[in-house]
Amino acid sequence: MSAPQNPRDSVVPRRQDFPFTSSPPPHPARPLEMSSPPTTNPAPADTPAPAAVNPAPDIIEAVDDDESDADSALGQEEASSTASIESTILQYRKFKGRSYHSAVHDTKYFLPIDDQTLENFDLIHHFLTLMTDDKLHLAPIKPGASKILDVGTGTGIWAIDFADENPDISVVGTDLSPVQPTWIPPNLYFEIDDCTKQWTWDVATFDFVHIRYLFGSIKDWVALYKEAYRVLKPGAYLESVETEATYFSDDGTIANDGVTALGGKFGEMFIEAGKITGNSMSLITDGTQVKAMKEAGFVDIQEVTYKLPIGAWPRDEKLAQIGNFAKQSLLGDLAGYLQLIWHQVVKWPPEEFENFLLQIRQELRNRRLHPYVKVRFVWGRKPE
Repeated sequence: MSAPQNPRDSVVPRRQDFPFTSSPPPHPARPLEMSSPPTTNPAPADTPAPAAVNPAPDIIEAVDDDESDADSALGQEEASSTASIESTILQYRKFKGRSYHSAVHDTKYFLPIDDQTLENFDLIHHFLTLMTDDKLHLAPIKPGASKILDVGTGTGIWAIDFADENPDISVVGTDLSPVQPTWIPPNLYFEIDDCTKQWTWDVATFDFVHIRYLFGSIKDWVALYKEAYRVLKPGAYLESVETEATYFSDDGTIANDGVTALGGKFGEMFIEAGKITGNSMSLITDGTQVKAMKEAGFVDIQEVTYKLPIGAWPRDEKLAQIGNFAKQSLLGDLAGYLQLIWHQVVKWPPEEFENFLLQIRQELRNRRLHPYVKVRFVWGRKPE
């Protein structure tokens, strides 16, 4: 599709009316693991408990199916980072027919921002909220909260859903490009902002800060979280949701042995790209979120790690539904996920790219393979 030249005017589908949604199965999605409850600096008594998270089995059981589904960094400058919507912001970079953030931003972000990718972002939001049983956040938010911030809002769909559910709370969503819709709840507004530069809000402005899926775009996570710490009110929480491109399986069908592209070259490409750019793409493996939050000053840090199946292979009905959406998300824009990294970052042989895409598509459609990735929710509190 053509690149957006103006903010999107279409209505972003909300969770309750997403076109792919069916009645939820009786079993909730299950997290892989949860950190132990904090033992120091207890939260104030008036802070609500975190959202309940169900205990999880260690292994996702796969259905018996041998068929292949073939059809189916903060900058050192002190200048303000908020920008007005000028022509330079809308001058998107072009690469192999896709549009990327304007060169006015010093960003290493690897995904396009055209309509094809933006529609995919909404699908990602859909399966992530299915995974958390329709919870938009796991961190507690104090009663009486008046203002919250969504950093890296993308299409704005998370912010729109939150604003709809909380009409008395003012919601701010920020991103590098004006790709959000204009038909939005009255308590929501969007700003063009680079979160890797100094934030423009005053100390203790927000009752909650939400950050999701910025992997590959942040060089200094401690600096990012310190900005969130600064603008949060005492006692308020930061929540960070991240993933990485390393694939796993519980039954050995995906292993880091080079036999499959998903278990080898796919993850290797992202790891190498992170080393080249300085923007790590191994956040789960390295435990980056927890370490950076501690260094930024947060307390009562908790984490929940989910196994996100890629494909409808789980025996559990809801996990199969989530996995099918996740697979379609990849298949729907596989070239968009990979082409900038392949050609301009790791600079692997260009003549091998299409064959690599073909191999990935074949593996995603092969129901003998049972891949999943990890998604980690981490939240911490700014002390009173």
